[in-house]
Amino acid sequence: MTQYRLTPLADALPSTVPFVGPETQERAMGRAFSARLGANENVFGPSPSAIDAMAKTEQWMYGDPESHDLRAALAAHHGITPENIIVGEGIDGLLSYLVRLMVADGDAVVTSDGAYPTFNYHVAGFGGELHKVPYADDHEDPAALFAKAAEVGAKLVYLANPDNPMGSWHDGHVITRALEALPQGCLLVLDEAYVDCAPDGTAPDLPADDPRLIRMRTFSKAHGLAGARVGYAIAAPDLITAFGKVRNHFGMNRAAQAGALAALQDSNWLAHIQAQIAIARDRIAQIASDNGLTALPSAANFVAIDCGADGSFAKAVLDGLVARGVFVRMPFAAPQNRCIRVSCGTSENLDVFAAALPAALADARKA
Repeated sequence: MTQYRLTPLADALPSTVPFVGPETQERAMGRAFSARLGANENVFGPSPSAIDAMAKTEQWMYGDPESHDLRAALAAHHGITPENIIVGEGIDGLLSYLVRLMVADGDAVVTSDGAYPTFNYHVAGFGGELHKVPYADDHEDPAALFAKAAEVGAKLVYLANPDNPMGSWHDGHVITRALEALPQGCLLVLDEAYVDCAPDGTAPDLPADDPRLIRMRTFSKAHGLAGARVGYAIAAPDLITAFGKVRNHFGMNRAAQAGALAALQDSNWLAHIQAQIAIARDRIAQIASDNGLTALPSAANFVAIDCGADGSFAKAVLDGLVARGVFVRMPFAAPQNRCIRVSCGTSENLDVFAAALPAALADARKA
């Protein structure tokens, strides 16, 4: 029998992924979900201009390995230079490249307990040692994160603003002030995937060349291009240049680049989506209230709903919703796992959720 010669690290890792996809669950159930409200996708869809641009892309050609046109447009959009920007296969892909660049076996990395698990997955994949701090009142805690980074000599510290899975956020000036305590030699990975859904002032007003941080953005959320996998990072040019050592230079397909470029240029569609997200957040909060539950304030395209008990009860509610054809997710760590997380959806999606929730709650209370 062939013995595959995996590295000791790879051999020790579980063969798994951070999330079980809704398609996997549908195959196991033998039927499709009636409402797909668990992956924080933009169900309202991308700009028609983006759809048209992708449809007209000449797919026989490889994508531009430098993503030149998209980087130039992003630079103009942010008032920075293309040398401050790297484009990659969503934030997930960029996180993988960053960890590969900076984390070796035993290197310390800091995150919040229950924060985005894909970052943890990449750190584990390169042998890093994760150190976690708790949330504070359902918010990521920058002061605690940076104090832990100083304590353990971390190379990277991960902070999402707005946060997933809670939807909470800090004003940008809070992040700016907290950065004063970031230890020298540590890099802040500031995940701003949901910033297009957030109030003005959520993004800190910091120069792109600030060597203390790298900012991650995506076209998967407000721009509705999750299937195209387009993310980008903003950082000092020497760090951006380093990505060329490890990235997949043909990882960005031509249609994805064209779609992202068109989406970036369609500000009217983005404003339309932002309005739809706000309407959906209010509707989710009302559905929660109608069922005696509490919706947490959200600056993202989802709402965390406090089910009023512990993680076991919330999981029973989630299972009841899934059994009734509603795909939702929940936080992994206590005490945030008292919640379920419901993505913004169309009025029809939310009608299905509203109809299923009372019975799911009733079943959970009987268990």
